[in-house]
This record gives sequence, structure tokens and C-alpha cells, in this order.
Amino acid sequence: MSRIHGQGSTEKLILYDPGMSVAPHVYDRDRRFAVLVVDMLYDFVYGKIKTDRALPIIPKSGELTDAARSADIPVFYPNDSHTRRDFEIQRWGEHAMRGTKGAKVIGALRPRKKDVEIPKTTYSSFHDTRLEKLLKKAYDGKGANTLILAGLHADCCVRHTCADAFFKGYESIVTEDAVNSFTELQYRTGLQYVKFWYLTDVLPTKKITKLF
Repeated sequence: MSRIHGQGSTEKLILYDPGMSVAPHVYDRDRRFAVLVVDMLYDFVYGKIKTDRALPIIPKSGELTDAARSADIPVFYPNDSHTRRDFEIQRWGEHAMRGTKGAKVIGALRPRKKDVEIPKTTYSSFHDTRLEKLLKKAYDGKGANTLILAGLHADCCVRHTCADAFFKGYESIVTEDAVNSFTELQYRTGLQYVKFWYLTDVLPTKKITKLF
């Protein structure tokens, strides 16, 4: 973390009372994980809406997915896959356009055979996608109940996915050193927001993989 995030005034900013946060607990007796790697695409990392802050989270995202696969935990890749009709294009311009290299997962994190890519057209990984249907099929139909998120951006697609997860009855864990945003302030705000409002925890990769 020290190589990604510093110790300046932004890092010390507290927007939400941490004492009011509630950690995931509903499924402690039967925890069934699924890993979501969100928007680690060429256009997000190297292309049209790139941020250099994505680069340091690549190794930790890979470490997380490798550990999940070794533990037979399903891995999903919710990815922007846009056409010109998508309303989001009015905000960000053309990016991650369906069928282009910009809409592909970067090579360092390429999905493996059993992983599943989930095309999406807006911020949430759930909105008008097949994610929930696939989550319910996991674990021989018992369904996953706890989502572990990595990727971009902590205050946008990760945040909105945590919101929809909460609305649909899933708990979540955001991987502290495997997500980022355009700025440090956005990163910190995103993490504090989801931890306060949802049944979400924020943990480093090392601690998460010990849960598997």
C-alpha cells in the first residue's frame, strides 16, 4: 500500500464515522464467495480513459484471482462493453466499445477457462446483466452470498456494484490494494462510502486470501 497511497492530508481525511460501519456478518456460518474483477480493460488502464493509478493494482488483482481459482471460488469479470446507443457515452465519450481492443481485459489479468466475463453498459455490474443469475447458480445452485471486488473505480463501478449487491442481499468485501480511482481523494471517498452505507468491509489482498 505504501507504494500506491501516501500519508498526506487526503489519506487522513475521514468523511464517515468508522464506528458506525457494520462489517459483513449475515453469512458468517455459510460464507460462499465470488470474486469480481471490474473494468480492468485496456481503455481503462492504458487507453481512452486511462489512469496511471491502475498500474499498481494489477499484481494484487492477479494475486486475488489466482488464490480464488486455487480455492474453487468463481471469478467473474464485469466489463464495460459499449455501443454508441449507451447513455453512458454521453458522459465519457466512446470507450470500451464492443469488439475493440479497448473493451478487452488487459493481458496480465486475462480470464482463465472457468472465469466468466459479464458485459455491462453502465456502472453497476448488476444492471441489465446476467451476473445475478450466474451468482445464484454457483456452488451447485446454493449461490454465492459474498462478493469480493477488485478493479476500477472505487468511487464509481465498484461503489455502484456494492450498492446493487446490498439491495439484492449480498454482502461484499472491497480489496483495498486491488482497487483505485482517478485521484487519491476519490479512492478514499469510495472506500469510506461503501464501508459506511452497505454491509461491506475493506481489506487488503493478504487478509482476504486467508479467508478462502
